Amino acid sequence: MAEVISKTSLFIGACGNQHHRVDDFSLSPVSFGGFGLKKSFSCLKLKNQKPLRSEFHGKQIVFGDAQDESFRRSFRSSAITAQTTLRIGTAQKWWEKGLKENMREISSAQELVDSLTNAGDKLVVVDFFSPGCGGCKALHPKICQLAEMNPDVQFLQVNYEEHKSMCYSLGVHVLPFFRFYRGSQGRVCSFSCTNATIKKFRDALAKHGPDRCSLGPTKGLEEKELVALAANKELNFTYTPKPVPVEKEAATPNLNPSLPVPLPSMSANDEKTLVSAGR
Repeated sequence: MAEVISKTSLFIGACGNQHHRVDDFSLSPVSFGGFGLKKSFSCLKLKNQKPLRSEFHGKQIVFGDAQDESFRRSFRSSAITAQTTLRIGTAQKWWEKGLKENMREISSAQELVDSLTNAGDKLVVVDFFSPGCGGCKALHPKICQLAEMNPDVQFLQVNYEEHKSMCYSLGVHVLPFFRFYRGSQGRVCSFSCTNATIKKFRDALAKHGPDRCSLGPTKGLEEKELVALAANKELNFTYTPKPVPVEKEAATPNLNPSLPVPLPSMSANDEKTLVSAGR
């Protein structure tokens, strides 16, 4: 009896150690000798059936300490992601808020020059600001509104703190400061304004904003400004000054000085005048 039970236990244990998914159990009768009884025990034998569906889709299932470690890593990663997202969301600068499609920040002197040169007949407004300027911060929302109302106007932002050397070469010494450029005319106006004098900005947009056709190439920065930017060693900007045209002389010089220069014919009255003057 004990021997039969021992064998049965080994048989069941062998079946239980099989790493398969179990769909059904087959009955294996085991006889208990002298008792003449037959008892059926379930043995884990896999039949040819379709595998059960699992919500894990083939992923590894982890138990015990490994599961706890995996959970801690996942939680730690989620916390870092949440903190990074929160930090990014709160790190937006005031001059980056409310920007429209026709507004962008300038990163170099070369980009400023190219943006003005490639603007064609479009009106370009260069906005010089500083992060620590209270007037610039207060005026920024209204500038964004005006940019939205004038989608054909290009607004370029120049951060004074990041481009002090460039602003010095361009002669910008007060903030907030604006310069308007248009086609072949180049700079059409420049001024400083605040919330109290925002009308000055609106008037400039109304005056220089309407569509027009400029005759000649786009001018952009003044010649002296380009030369000043190129002379600034702190800027990575090169420029070749345009040649200065030589003015033509009013009278054509005598190419052969040995030949006498013919005098214009004088009338009789002119001769009498000369004679009387000689006396």
